[in-house]
Amino acid sequence: MSNIREVADLAGVSVATVSRTLQQPELVSPKTRAKVTRAIEQLNYKPNLMAVKFRSGKTHNIVVLVPTVANVFFARVIRGMQEAAAAEGYSLLLVNTMGDNATEQNYARMIHTSQADGVVQLRAFNPFNDNDADEQGLLPMVNACEILDTPQCPTVSLDNRLAAAAMTEHLVELGHQHIAMIKGPASSPLTRERMLGFKDALQEAGLKYCEELMFDGDFTLQSGYDAADRILSQSQPVSAIFCENDEMALGAISRLKAAGLRIPEDISVSGFDNIAFAKFSDPPLTTIAQPAEEFGETAINLLIDVLKGKAKRAVKVILPYQLIIRNSTGPAPAQPVNLTR
Repeated sequence: MSNIREVADLAGVSVATVSRTLQQPELVSPKTRAKVTRAIEQLNYKPNLMAVKFRSGKTHNIVVLVPTVANVFFARVIRGMQEAAAAEGYSLLLVNTMGDNATEQNYARMIHTSQADGVVQLRAFNPFNDNDADEQGLLPMVNACEILDTPQCPTVSLDNRLAAAAMTEHLVELGHQHIAMIKGPASSPLTRERMLGFKDALQEAGLKYCEELMFDGDFTLQSGYDAADRILSQSQPVSAIFCENDEMALGAISRLKAAGLRIPEDISVSGFDNIAFAKFSDPPLTTIAQPAEEFGETAINLLIDVLKGKAKRAVKVILPYQLIIRNSTGPAPAQPVNLTR
C-alpha cells in the first residue's frame, strides 16, 4: 500500500505540501494541487481522512438545510453547491427538513459536536442561538434563496420585488387589466416581496389592486391546480394569472385546460423560477429566470469565507433575474372569458 512520502516523491513536492493539499487545498496553487492529485490517483493512495480532519480541527462537512428536496429549483441550487464545495475540498450533508424548526435546530447542533463546520440555510429561519456567533457577530451559516429580515450571516437572494414587478408589467403591456395571483405560503418572505412587486406594477399602471383575485398556494403543483379551480368558480373577470413559482403555474395550466380554456388566447399564465420543465410545458411557460446554480455556488463560497475568518460582516449578495417570454402569455382578449362556462 502506498504512503504519503511516495505521493510526495512522485509529485515532486514535499510531504508537507501533500498534507496541505489534503487538509487545506485552497492554500495550494492549482498547478501543484493538480500534480498531487495525479500522483494520488496513480498510486491509488488512500489517505486516513479521519486523521487529516483530527489534525486540522475541521470536518470539511457542510450541512445544507433544504425545506423540501422535491422542489426542482432547490435541486439546481444544490448542484451549484456540490460543484463549489468539491472544488474547495468540502462535502455536503443534505437534510430534507420539511420546514420543521426543531429538525433544523437539531442538525445545526452538529457544529457544536464537531460533525460539521457550517450550515447553508435555504429558508428564512435561524437554527442557531445568538451566542453561536463569532467575534464579528457572524453565525457559521449562509442564508440563501428565502432570507431572514435581520440575518446574522451573509445572504444570497434575488430582488424578488423588482422581478415580480417586471412580470406584472409584461402582463399589463399585453393589455391585461384583470390579473389574478396564485401566492406562496403567507409566512414566506418570497410571497411578501413578490406581492409587493405585483402591487407596485399595478399602481404604476394605474390599475386597482383586487384582494378577491389573490389565491393561496404553497409552491406545489397541486396547490396551483387547486387555486386555478377556485379562480374558475369565482365571479370576478380574469384575463391573466401570475403564479409565484413555476410549479404552481404548471398545475394551474393543467386545471384551466381541463376546463376547456385556451392558453394564452382565453387566459394568460406566467410563473417564476424558470425550472427545466417550464420551456417544455404546453404551451411553454413565460417566467422569471433565477440563476439557481449561482445561488448554490455563491452560498458555499461565502460560507467558506466565514469559516476561514475572512468575512468581517454579513454581506448581502443580490443575483440578477431575467424575464423569459414564451407562449403562455399573449394579448388580453377584447372581453375577459367567462371562466365559469
